[in-house]
Parts: sequence; C-alpha cells; structure tokens
Amino acid sequence: MKKISLPLRFGLVTSAVLIAYFLVLGLFDLHKNPLFSLFNSVITGFGIYEAIRLRKLQDINTFSYGEGFKTGIFTGFIATLIFSIFFLIYSTEIDLDYLPTLTNSMNGSFNINAGLITFIVTVMGLATTLVSAFVIMQRFKISQNIPKNE
Repeated sequence: MKKISLPLRFGLVTSAVLIAYFLVLGLFDLHKNPLFSLFNSVITGFGIYEAIRLRKLQDINTFSYGEGFKTGIFTGFIATLIFSIFFLIYSTEIDLDYLPTLTNSMNGSFNINAGLITFIVTVMGLATTLVSAFVIMQRFKISQNIPKNE
C-alpha cells in the first residue's frame, strides 16, 4: 500500500490542479483555445517530478530506475484519468456549446462527438505522462557509468 499511496496522492493533486487550470481558463473564456492546453503538460510534468523526487527521498537506498518510472507513470495515469472524466462531464453536461466552439476554433468543419474528443484528451495526457516520466527519470536515475571507488 505504501508504494501506491504516493503516486495516488500526487495523481489526485495533479488532476485537481489540471481541473482548476481548466476552470480558470473557462472564467476568461480561454478554454476554447486549444493552445492553452500546452500548459497541461507543464502541470502534469511537475506532478510527476514531485512524485518521483519524493519516492527517491523515501527509498534512497533501494530506489531504482524502474521504481521511479512506475511512480511517474502511475501518477500521470491517475491525473489523466480523473481529468478526462471531468472533461467528459464538463463537455456533455455543464457547457453544451463547448465542443462545437472548440472544433470551430480549429478552423475545420469537423463532425466529431464528445467521446472522440475525450479519447484524444486521454491519449494526449498519457503521451505527456510517458514522455515526462522518461525525461524526469534522466534527472533522478543513478548512473552506472562512473566506477565506484573500492
């Protein structure tokens, strides 16, 4: 249970920050511009970074690349899953004009539904999670290149 509580906690906090960012953009009617979703990767990356950093501090002697990578992946997966569920509820129940306005802002006459947009949001979140976990683990991995003094 100890191994899962840290990524779960950081995944919940990261998803809460993602939702808050989306709602703040919504206050200024900027959430309909897809360009602002690029900052979601920064939020997700920071949540993954903090989860891996804390995992390494907790298990300094047994920390491995695989353990840190799993922590990052699980943190991002939880954050993405919760945000995707929120996005689906928001776009289908709260703001019914959101999806048509979003697709029109992309300069296309797309005929897509809420399920497809939510799937795209989920895939983008999972891709961000995977890339962030790989990049961040380069900072925290224990190098095997330098021989240890014996």
